Amino acid sequence: MTWQQMYQTFMTNIRDTRWPEWVSTVAQVASVWYARKNNVRVYPTGIVGVVLAAYVYFFMTDPPLYADAALNIYYFAMSVYGWYNWVQKKEGGYSYPISWCSRRELVMGIALFAGFWTSIYIVLVKGTNSNTPLLDSLVSSSAVTAMWWMARRKIENWLAWIASNIVAIPLNFYKGYMLFTLMYILFLAMAWWGYRDWVKTVKHERH
Repeated sequence: MTWQQMYQTFMTNIRDTRWPEWVSTVAQVASVWYARKNNVRVYPTGIVGVVLAAYVYFFMTDPPLYADAALNIYYFAMSVYGWYNWVQKKEGGYSYPISWCSRRELVMGIALFAGFWTSIYIVLVKGTNSNTPLLDSLVSSSAVTAMWWMARRKIENWLAWIASNIVAIPLNFYKGYMLFTLMYILFLAMAWWGYRDWVKTVKHERH
């Protein structure tokens, strides 16, 4: 496919983008912006975005992106959990301030990634008609870890999001979701921005 053909395909798919994709994209971009700002609004905006994304991936895609659809249901549950965590306070500040992962949290995050990647891949290959099982399961498993770390305000969540977004960009382009492709490119930039901001916040608090 030439660059001109890619551009024409891109523009055609943008014009054909349906309203659930537009609303989901706007809500998710707002959510990542709030996450970078360490603002609890990350969760209500995120909930709107992931519910609509799950609908798009499962009901508006052929064949469906099963893992991504299920992942957004997981996002919903973790958003509720994270929303609760982020508003909890103790004397002197939040119960879950921005911090680096402990050794135990780091190991648990990596174990979550490995376990979900293996499990999701097997399910997609054995039980679905997915034609992108490797990438679909990779995006989902890295995002599982990212969401868990984010719910606990761990800086490493941004690194996991960076990895997930790098894979999600070509996956969504291949599936024809050009608006989501642009969204993940923006997410990649914002994740790096968020990582730098959170690192600076921790360094500032220690001085």
